[in-house]
Amino acid sequence: MQSSLKRIIIGASFFLATVVGATIGYMAYGWSFLDAVYMVIITIFGVGFGEVKPINTPSLRAFTMLVIICGTTSAVYVVGGFFQMLTEGEINKAFSDRRMNKEMECLENHVIICGFGRIGRILTTKLAKTAQSFIIVDNNPDRIRLAQEKGYITLNGNATDESILQKAGIDKARVLATVLPDDALNVFITLTARELSPQLYIIARGEYPSTEKKLKLAGADQVVLPATIGAERMAHLITHPAAIDFLQEDEGRRNLNELLADIDLQFEEYSILSNSPFLGQPISQMEVRGQGAFIIVAIRQFDGGVIAHPDNSTILQQGDTVILLGHRGDVPNFARRYALRREMRYRGSSW
Repeated sequence: MQSSLKRIIIGASFFLATVVGATIGYMAYGWSFLDAVYMVIITIFGVGFGEVKPINTPSLRAFTMLVIICGTTSAVYVVGGFFQMLTEGEINKAFSDRRMNKEMECLENHVIICGFGRIGRILTTKLAKTAQSFIIVDNNPDRIRLAQEKGYITLNGNATDESILQKAGIDKARVLATVLPDDALNVFITLTARELSPQLYIIARGEYPSTEKKLKLAGADQVVLPATIGAERMAHLITHPAAIDFLQEDEGRRNLNELLADIDLQFEEYSILSNSPFLGQPISQMEVRGQGAFIIVAIRQFDGGVIAHPDNSTILQQGDTVILLGHRGDVPNFARRYALRREMRYRGSSW
């Protein structure tokens, strides 16, 4: 917008200077002010009206031709600036910016997301599905444009700047999530946000485990380590494939294993072999012998089918995989006592 606006300003200034200079020039030839202005207007715009006074000297004719050239050129330059603004859609952009500023002012109890990279895009997609209001702060024009194309409220600026966070409505926000790939920037943003809003709930991304303590000290309420979560996820896929398959049937339970670990619970899975004491028995027998150490949440059958919340009378067959939820240590002890084999099949292997 600056280039087209600058072009319009330059053209208008040159046009105005041409009008003023030409008027003074005609007056220097002995014309009255009104006659001079009239002559300038009909000359520049070429309306075809007759001359006010005869232009019968070479100098006056040369001056008139100069007025025509300068006036027409400046007018065309101004018109070109307007066309450039239209073709680039900058008028629409100006209206869009105005609308976004109004929406920004109306935000309340919202989420401020610092960074619209890979993690930021996933986060905003999830929030948009739940109709949670949020604003994206990023200093990269390409990422801001991408977010605007999705209809998100954006603010182009550095999130480490207090004025930017204040413009994003940090005093009215409920949560701030800083998800930049730079730990130092996340620490600095956390410090700045905590100083501006002591009651704000802050979630910070950390690339390295050693950064977690620094982010906590800076004021983060929660620290998320994507690399650690990803590694744990892959480990669960290797060691608990049936349980993960069961959990993935519901999008909202994908990270349940990680959450349960915080309260000393875990999912385990064990297969029923030909020598299992529970072969051909209802699952109630397994739960009775477990003495409350676990509950059976699902059974993955030999043919690949999954029975969620199985009835107590469900008979266990050879090759079934029982998915248990219990306290850490209790379930492995039960398995050793009854010689159950922990299921270690990988994705892609035959059941």
